[in-house]
Amino acid sequence: MARKSSSRTWWILGGVVVLLVGGLALAKQQGWIGQIKPNEVEFTKVKKADIIERVSASGKVQPEVEVKISPDVPGEIIGLYVAEGDSVMKGQLLVKIRPDNYEALLARASAAVNSSKADVERSKASLAQSQAQLIRAKTDYERNNKLYADKVISDADMERSEADFKVAAQNTEAAKATVEAARFNVQSAQAALRDASENLRKTTIYAPQSGAISQLNVELGDRVVGTSQMAGTEIMRIANLNNMEVRVDVNENDIVRVLLGDTAEIEVDSYGDRKFKGVVTEIANTANGLGGSSAVSAASDAVTEFEVKIKILNSSYRDLTAKRVKKSYPFKPGMTAAVDVITDRKTGVLSVPIAAVTTRGKDLETPKEGEADKSKSSSKPDEEQKNKKAEKIAELVFVNEKGIAKKREVKTGISDFENIEILSGLKEGDEIISGPFIEVSKRLKDGDKIIKKIDKPKSDKPDAAKAD
Repeated sequence: MARKSSSRTWWILGGVVVLLVGGLALAKQQGWIGQIKPNEVEFTKVKKADIIERVSASGKVQPEVEVKISPDVPGEIIGLYVAEGDSVMKGQLLVKIRPDNYEALLARASAAVNSSKADVERSKASLAQSQAQLIRAKTDYERNNKLYADKVISDADMERSEADFKVAAQNTEAAKATVEAARFNVQSAQAALRDASENLRKTTIYAPQSGAISQLNVELGDRVVGTSQMAGTEIMRIANLNNMEVRVDVNENDIVRVLLGDTAEIEVDSYGDRKFKGVVTEIANTANGLGGSSAVSAASDAVTEFEVKIKILNSSYRDLTAKRVKKSYPFKPGMTAAVDVITDRKTGVLSVPIAAVTTRGKDLETPKEGEADKSKSSSKPDEEQKNKKAEKIAELVFVNEKGIAKKREVKTGISDFENIEILSGLKEGDEIISGPFIEVSKRLKDGDKIIKKIDKPKSDKPDAAKAD
């Protein structure tokens, strides 16, 4: 009985083993175990679309022309005839500086001119006297010369006559020089008179252009410093607030795509999501902060940016101007704005979602037959460097081929925030993998199995943590 029981136990164990082996074989055959789980991805079709390439930047709204007014002469402001926000016309009186000192300087300079003119007349009279003396000395010299030839006068008398003639000639030349010096003194005094007159004129400041007082920095009675001595006091600014622009800083990688005349869409924070139209009017040739050698060293680690000026087209905000009262403008200097410069536009081009394109290393040098083993066995540093140089970056898209991801090298063109142009490598209707981004950019490899990602339905039940 014991032998029969033992034999039955072995038969049972053998049957269990057979069932387990058979079940494992069947599970492996059916793919239930022993296979890598496919990557869950998103699919999309290659299709034609309109692509608008943009360069985005932010900056401040400023007037196209804004004049800073500073006095040329120092003094006390005794007349201030405008207020901030006022509209002014070219030539309108703005400020008057106390002129007392400059009137006194003008009177002194005028007196100096008159005195110099009197000196000229005096020197002319002296010259006429010297010329008369010269004529008399010359006559005496010529008469004595004849008498000396006839041996009528002595040598001493002749020498004295000759010396008097030379002295008279020199006195005449000196008198002529005195007249010229007096004339130069008159010119100098007249220059000082013009300078004093100009300084007196500068005590009244007029508007150099028409516009609005965008900024007023002084009050009646303030003392200001003239620009002739130092930087000077900025009294006010006049700007034409009908012509406004946005000044933005564009990164060096994007500035090469921005051209004069490019159109732009402008969003001003004060007006919410409303978009205004603009056009690029000026592009800086030098990067910000690179005006000198010291600035270069200070900004060597900073981001390189270039200033771009974008005019806001009046036609895009004409309705805002019509609603406003007189002397009121829709844009004020310093408002924050975001700009999208449209650098290129293409319609009906082959495109894919921008997240579907990734970059991977590409070995451009393939070893010939017979050289593969040598390249594998070689471990010299110089050959490793050659292999690294041979590896370049290629743009790839993964195509769905019956549940298998196949990499496809592509050539791309312009792009916007959603799509990127495909110049070569794909055709319309191809099914590609468009996401998730981490799968496309990092995890997915050529030959991987893929399945369509199914979005999990959101639960209607409130979150337990929130309920607590």
